[in-house]
Amino acid sequence: MIRKIDISHKTIFFIAGFLGLLWVLYQIRDVIILLFVAIIFMSALSPYVEKMMTWRVPKALAITIVYLVVISLLGLLLILVIRPLIEQTSNLTTSLPATLETILPPGTINRNLLEDRLGDFFGNVPNVILTIFSNILAIISVTVLTFYLLIDKKRFERLLSQVFVPQQDRARGIIEKIEEKLGAWLRGQIVLSIVIGTLSYLLLFALGVDYALPLAILAGVMEVVPVIGPIISAIPAVLIAYIINPPLAIAVAVGYFLIQQLENNIIVPQVMKRAVGLNPLVVIVAIAIGGRLLGISGALLAVPITVLVQIIAEELLNLDLGSRPLTKNNTPKSV
Repeated sequence: MIRKIDISHKTIFFIAGFLGLLWVLYQIRDVIILLFVAIIFMSALSPYVEKMMTWRVPKALAITIVYLVVISLLGLLLILVIRPLIEQTSNLTTSLPATLETILPPGTINRNLLEDRLGDFFGNVPNVILTIFSNILAIISVTVLTFYLLIDKKRFERLLSQVFVPQQDRARGIIEKIEEKLGAWLRGQIVLSIVIGTLSYLLLFALGVDYALPLAILAGVMEVVPVIGPIISAIPAVLIAYIINPPLAIAVAVGYFLIQQLENNIIVPQVMKRAVGLNPLVVIVAIAIGGRLLGISGALLAVPITVLVQIIAEELLNLDLGSRPLTKNNTPKSV
């Protein structure tokens, strides 16, 4: 017996509209990424703006002051770092294949292939920096969007919450939590990367290891990847130290191990105690998926997107269980 299946016009229109919406979102994915980045920066800068407003500083002036401080710090960092970074990274890319050939048995590695891979790997740090600062339009867009989001933060939250007509208060609580956690994550991650990069540079400089600056920046950048990040950043430093002097490689390995222990037991608990905790395996998978889908930008945004998904998923589960609305005073502890 043939069973007849009737599909209503409403269902067809809904499916077509949903697929059309997905297509539109895909077409404007670059704009969505810029907006999401602006929201992250808005969440990170908002506490400083609000703190200055408590001192009776007008909001626009407070935002301007915060912008000037951030731009000044970035400019100073670039002046001090960018040129030696590019030079040392280039030298490191050229010399590391010969370094490995002196350690490994002959014929173990393909030097040409290794040089290509190392060029891509170590070249990412200066290339990312140059790409970011050469894309003036994207920088201006994020800067302007962040400024207006800071100016109209309350209105922005109210507009988002109005989408959820039956539960606007609950939606506003979720939005506030997302902003708090995204801002805390970005501020904490910046501090962690700076601290780990600085400690790594001091260690390598004190031990007389060549290419200390790019190796230290690699350690700071890989700080975003838990567990395996510090291990990956330590490998080239140990190899270069081994060529200089084998006992020096042991000292470098011990130094990186001590930095990691300091990070795990003191720095991370102190810096990230207010940020959302994510399982390291989840972070690694998220970064891999983000990098596969959107390249470098996807990998960089994978963690905050995962934080966003985690908060919404937790709230939906709480909603299904009939729990209370989630507010800052009713926030479940991070894993």
